[in-house]
Order: sequence, then C-alpha cells, then structure tokens
Amino acid sequence: MPVNPSVGGDDLSREELERYSRHLIIPEVGRAGQEKLKHASVLLVGAGGLGSPVALYLAAAGVGRLGLVDFDLVDATNLQRQIIHTTADVGRAKLDSAAEKIRAVNPFVAVEPHPVRLTSENALGILENYDVVVDGTDNFPTRYLVNDACVLLGKPNVYGSIFRFEGQASVFDAARGPCYRCLYPEPPPPGLVPSCAEGGVLGILPGIIGTLQANEAVKLLLGIGEPLIGRLVLFDALALEFREVRLGKDPACPVCGETPSITGLIDYEEFCGTGAGAPGPLGVPEMGAAELARRRGEVDLIDVREPFETEIAAIPGARLIPLGELPGRLAELDRGREIVIHCRSGVRSARAARMLLDAGFPRVWNLRGGILAWSDEVDPSVHKY
Repeated sequence: MPVNPSVGGDDLSREELERYSRHLIIPEVGRAGQEKLKHASVLLVGAGGLGSPVALYLAAAGVGRLGLVDFDLVDATNLQRQIIHTTADVGRAKLDSAAEKIRAVNPFVAVEPHPVRLTSENALGILENYDVVVDGTDNFPTRYLVNDACVLLGKPNVYGSIFRFEGQASVFDAARGPCYRCLYPEPPPPGLVPSCAEGGVLGILPGIIGTLQANEAVKLLLGIGEPLIGRLVLFDALALEFREVRLGKDPACPVCGETPSITGLIDYEEFCGTGAGAPGPLGVPEMGAAELARRRGEVDLIDVREPFETEIAAIPGARLIPLGELPGRLAELDRGREIVIHCRSGVRSARAARMLLDAGFPRVWNLRGGILAWSDEVDPSVHKY
C-alpha cells in the first residue's frame, strides 16, 4: 500500500514539487511529464543485479507504482552486484529487502510485491496491470515467457542481459518493432551458455546495463527521445565500448510475425530443454544428490571446480580435477568405475561429463544441481555460495 496519501492523486504535492524540481525545469519533462510518471506503472521481473539499479532509479524518478516479481532470498554472493540489498539483508526475502529500500528512497512510490515464480499460468495476469515491463531475469525460459506475454498483451519489454564483462540492452515492442524471438528465435542448448553463477560477472556491469534499462523505461513512459526499439546496444566493460546493432522484425516470427503460431503462453521449460523430463545439459546422464549419497562407495566422485571454491565448500571424498586440467588428466581416471562429476550448479560438470563420454568412458554421470543440490538435499552443513 502507498505510504503517502498523495500517491495516485491528481496533482503533485508541495513535497513532490520540491523533490522533483530538477525534472520540472527540463522542458521535455516539466510538470506534465512528472505527473505522467506519477500515474505510470512499471513491473520489474527480478530484484537482483539488473533489478536493483532499475528499482532505485525508477523510484527516485517518481514512477508512481512499481511491481516486483521475485521469490528468492538474499544471499551473501548477491552483495557484490545487487546494490539494493545490504549485508543485514542476507537471509531475507529479496522482495522485502527491495521494497524497504524503495520506500526509503521515495515514500511517494507504491510498491507491489509479487512473491512468486513467473509462470505461464500467472504471467498474463501479473503483467497486464503495468504500463512497461523490465526484464531483469537471468535464465532463458523466463526471458521467452516475458517476451511472449508482452507481445500478447501489447506491452513494451525493456530487456537487459549481462555476463562477465559484457552486457546487452534493448526495447522489444512488437507493435513498433521486433521482439526477443526476432533476435533469438531458438534458445541455446542447455548448458552451452553458462550462467553468471558459473561464469561470473563484474559487479559494476549490472549497474551500467540496469541504468540503461531504467533510462529506457522513463523515456517510454514520458514518450520522449528515441527508445531502443529495433536497436540492440552491446557494452564491453573492459574496452569501455558501446556498439549498436540494428534489429529488424522477423515476418516469420512465431509470436509477432505475420502469421503467428504462438497465440498463448507455452511450456517454456520444455521449449528451452530444461524441463523435468528433458535430458541433462549437453545430453549427458544425470544423477540426483540423494542417489549419490546412497551410492557413495560405488562411484568415483570428481570435482571440476577451481581450488578456491573447494575452500568455501566441498563434498567429502571428492577428487579435485579443475575443468581446465581435465583433458590432460584423463589417464588418471578408472574407466572401469562409474564416475560422477560435480561443480557448483551442474553446468561445468556437464561439459566435463560430455568430454569423458566423448573420450569413451562408458559410465559417466553429472551431479544434477551440483554442490548446491548436495547442500539442499543431503548435507546442509556444506556452505552454499
């Protein structure tokens, strides 16, 4: 609920006039523009690395209603980049932490938390109540879900993506240009593209890309400038270089093309090959943590993480062979034994398992979910990171 009675009112209060004075003296914004922002609404899908700067800047700008979709808890590993959360928030729901900071930045903003995982069943009902959607997700099923829901609802989708030192940003608005599927018709094979949790990300990068997303959202709400519709901005933090790629609408796009075949939301886990019935990443067999615990004495467990990671957490009895060393150390492995490979979450170990299978090892398994799953399902004393 709004914490100030002026939220949703027809006029800017005296306190709001003072707060937004630097906007009011810009001819392209002015009082009329600020009132537009006050009566506007934005949904942020994700309150993490990208969602943090977007939420803070949109709140400071005076966007009257901010919706937040997230179901995760604040973890210590988030703090390197998710600036809306603090050390004191570790263990709290991200929505609670983010809502508290937003209200501290601007009590004139109404915060609407949605403590759920966005799915095909609830997406349309949530997104339809907002003017603009900002995609701050980090997985392909949700990106395609957000895109398709926005196309079906006629909502602009402010897109951002980050990995290591590189980021992307665009605005997908099927009424005026291409959608996400026009750029990426098919998702990559599971396990081919590592997540930020596996490949890392420069902590400052989501601040840069998220700020670009906030900028685009405000432009869309005010109807000023040239939004990134039909344009993809690529940013390289190491070179400090921005490049722009022009995007065209795909007439054969299955959701926004001339004869769309997708007219409703689908199963996006299945579409991206990550559903429960799908094969593991790179098509390798998988073993669950509970099964590994039952069969510990029957299999050889190989840890393909880096040495510093084993100082944080390790499964007792696992043998460390970092992924980069594995090709030169295959002779050390017993081809007559069943081999289970693990990493942090299952992506690097899938690549390692694929390597062993291609090298002729007959019985190789990937530990589904990695050491994180081991901590969740078998031994909570193993630290998660």
